[in-house]
Amino acid sequence: MTTTHEPPSIVEAQLALGQMHLDRGEHEQAIEHFRAAARSGEPVALNMLGRAYERGWGTVADAVSAAAYYDAAARQGDAWAMFNLADLYVRGAGVLRDEAAAYALYVEAARKGLGKSLNMLGLFHEEGRVVEKDCDAAMALFQAGADAGDCWAMFNAARLSLLAGAEGAAVRYFELSLSAGFHDYYRHLWQALQKAPQEQLRNIAERARCRMIDGASNR
Repeated sequence: MTTTHEPPSIVEAQLALGQMHLDRGEHEQAIEHFRAAARSGEPVALNMLGRAYERGWGTVADAVSAAAYYDAAARQGDAWAMFNLADLYVRGAGVLRDEAAAYALYVEAARKGLGKSLNMLGLFHEEGRVVEKDCDAAMALFQAGADAGDCWAMFNAARLSLLAGAEGAAVRYFELSLSAGFHDYYRHLWQALQKAPQEQLRNIAERARCRMIDGASNR
């Protein structure tokens, strides 16, 4: 992987252009800008190029290349690259499946303030993967992730609250997640709650369905 020493302003411009094309669904143009930015060795650019290879944006999906770019960015301290590489380790995509390595990367990303990592760590503790099963620790991590704004952490905090019989807390977390979610999350929330016995939860499910439809119509 060769790098150049482009001025920061040029790298930032390439990243901005890449994101603009990505938002428009112009994947081939997006990846070319990410490639140009990544030649600088800038970790944010390396992570975005890794994301393009993982998702197949403008190229054939290639998890091995994605892992290499994530690793290069993670070694420079990029929290999102740590998170994305951890996800590959969990799935065994492009790397050998290694949940211990994934857990360590989620910890480092969480220390850097990435709330989504707190949610993933909560799942490890809830399920007893790598660490001892501890639902209290899981709940604390989900709550911390929720406080950091992650909708999945909000969902999981709500889910554990329901299991503990704390329906009011569950409703609050589900309500909060409506403001932090996105299309795929709204679909998940709707599917999870549409047949709930509690009317409040069914109402949340219907609101999630409406947001999902509105988001699809605005694409």
